[in-house]
Amino acid sequence: MKNFRVFIFIISLFFCLISGDNIPLFGQAKIGETYPSWSQGYLDIHHINAGKGESSLFILPDGTTMLVDAGATTRPKPRVTDQKPDASRTPGEWISRYIIHMMKDLPSKKLDYILLTHFDGDHIGDYYPEAKISGSGTFRLTGITEVGANILFGKLVDRGWPGYNFPAPMENDKMKNYRQFLNWNIEKNGSVVERFQAGQNTQFVLRKEREKYPGFEIRNIAVNGHVWTGVGTNERNYFPALENLKATEYPSENMCSIAFRLSYGKFDYYNGGDLTGAEFGSWQDIETPVAMVTGPVEVCEANHHAHFDAMEAPFLRAMRPRIYILQSWAPSHPASVVLSRMLSNSIYPGPRDIFATNVMEETKVVIGSGLDTLKSQQGHIVIRVNPGGENFMIYILDDSAENFKIMAIHGPYNCD
Repeated sequence: MKNFRVFIFIISLFFCLISGDNIPLFGQAKIGETYPSWSQGYLDIHHINAGKGESSLFILPDGTTMLVDAGATTRPKPRVTDQKPDASRTPGEWISRYIIHMMKDLPSKKLDYILLTHFDGDHIGDYYPEAKISGSGTFRLTGITEVGANILFGKLVDRGWPGYNFPAPMENDKMKNYRQFLNWNIEKNGSVVERFQAGQNTQFVLRKEREKYPGFEIRNIAVNGHVWTGVGTNERNYFPALENLKATEYPSENMCSIAFRLSYGKFDYYNGGDLTGAEFGSWQDIETPVAMVTGPVEVCEANHHAHFDAMEAPFLRAMRPRIYILQSWAPSHPASVVLSRMLSNSIYPGPRDIFATNVMEETKVVIGSGLDTLKSQQGHIVIRVNPGGENFMIYILDDSAENFKIMAIHGPYNCD
């Protein structure tokens, strides 16, 4: 009888630990503690808040590392949030320090992959003449060029290599500086640079112990208007021939954004950079074909920061995310009408939670109490998927200092 009571106690304790909101699973940390290091089998996705754009660090189940974007916009106040943790360092330096901390217990301190969704400054860094010059003297440090100068990387993938000429030649100072950065790393560090290929699932593979995780995949969904069909590696071009368009009608930088889906067991995560919506059925509407071939997913990183021109109803209806991640840095993030769509049960039924890295006071004035539905309005947002991909937790980390302290815990969320 005594052994039976012990057995019942252990079972009861187990179920208490794996159920309920804000209760961590075994091996997870608690509110007020420092975020725990990654360990084998887990998938960590860090949405890093430096206050000036988007940046996400992925530590994959076997320890392979991948950085998606490193934003550093130079837009002036009051059109942007404050730098995080403060203005004593550049955004690229803060992002670098965050990555170095989270990789400190990994065998390799080198990023295996860098993926840049497109070339806007809030995703790769704006160029400005006052930016520090790299140690080599060949390029200036801003956004990704600063991160890449601080942390070695193996492969970088973007939408334009090697010509950088779609839909027109990219010859401004920002792109010249970026190409100098690439050329230096290719020559001096042996880095590889590739163009993102829609439909492929072999550009980003596990580098350490791939055979242990057959349920892991990063599928390239879209780039430059080319969208995976869902069959093999086939893709379809949704943009018309440029010769049939005026220069003023060319696809925008946002419309050319890269989109990908990461899958780990039952867990699916989507990131589409700054893809935008348009009239349903028009060639400018890349969101809908992307969503049709991608969804549904557990987590959706909001297109274009949930700005007014993104996250249209057909996209949301096909994706049906349980979680939205909003990397916000401007008063228009999110737009009120977009937030309403994201929360609408008439578009798709079921619960959903929204997490934001920044919500500005100006946004609160415009939207008001509607923002109370957000699960977080400030901080680094970290998704930790448990081994096998059956469920995951979400942690909000303090972004006001480099203490990596857990401010809130949400989950566990079960994957469908």
